Amino acid sequence: MTTVLALDLGGSKILACLVQDGLVLEEQRVATPRQGGVVAWLDAIAGLAASWSGRFALAGIAATGLVRRGRWQALNPDTLPIPGEFPLEQELTRRLRVPVTGLNDAQAAAWGEHVAGAGRGSADLVFVTLSTGIGGGVITGGRLLQGRSGMAGSVGQVRLLTGERIEELASGSGIAQLAKEAGHPVDAAAVFAAATAGAAWAEQVVHRAAQAAALLLRDLQFLFDPERIVVGGGVGLAPGHLHRIRTMLADLPPLERPHLVPALLDSRAGIIGIADLALREAAAIREDQTL
Repeated sequence: MTTVLALDLGGSKILACLVQDGLVLEEQRVATPRQGGVVAWLDAIAGLAASWSGRFALAGIAATGLVRRGRWQALNPDTLPIPGEFPLEQELTRRLRVPVTGLNDAQAAAWGEHVAGAGRGSADLVFVTLSTGIGGGVITGGRLLQGRSGMAGSVGQVRLLTGERIEELASGSGIAQLAKEAGHPVDAAAVFAAATAGAAWAEQVVHRAAQAAALLLRDLQFLFDPERIVVGGGVGLAPGHLHRIRTMLADLPPLERPHLVPALLDSRAGIIGIADLALREAAAIREDQTL
């Protein structure tokens, strides 16, 4: 069995795992360096991989931002200030000395849930992660959509009629900002805790976030008509939040009502997804070489 070095590079952490046959064998993580830019991020990855030298034949990286044909660029520079169109796969291949497959982290997580999580057995699904930010991925006919520039599934950037992006209201950072505007400068976890304890201001903030998420999920059902929409992320899976969203959609006719299911793979969805895609890409290359 081929062992894959699977990487998840985000604004706060770098997660590195050895994955074999869909199972995580070992993992390491470090905080994403805040100084030194892309060189520091890739050096940190190489440092994590060094202790596993010789144990993996392929690598895959699920990264925040846009990844298309091996090149990487920022969608939200505040998360990671990626320089231009950076040759991510090429530079990691040089450091790791194995073939590298790169993809947006939410798209990789969508694939992970498709092959091994809440979307298993479904050829058509949409994955939405409601976390610090909001991202997503679309599987249609058993294939992952990337689009012309790699933006397919970037649902957090969808705008409401008010001009606000969904991410500004329904994400963890958006909830924290709404709480601050209400006079309570706390993070999303504290807002959910206060809502559970009965604080009216917190319930209003959470209700507004759930409304925005419900609008997004309803529109995704109309756009893609998937068998199910998988919801993940710390906000999406916060106690009671998915129930709030379902309640807001309950009056829709059955054909229009999305089938919402909680994600199963948690923070490893992107890891499982990118490992599987790296194996598939390697197999496709081998097949082309034999023709």
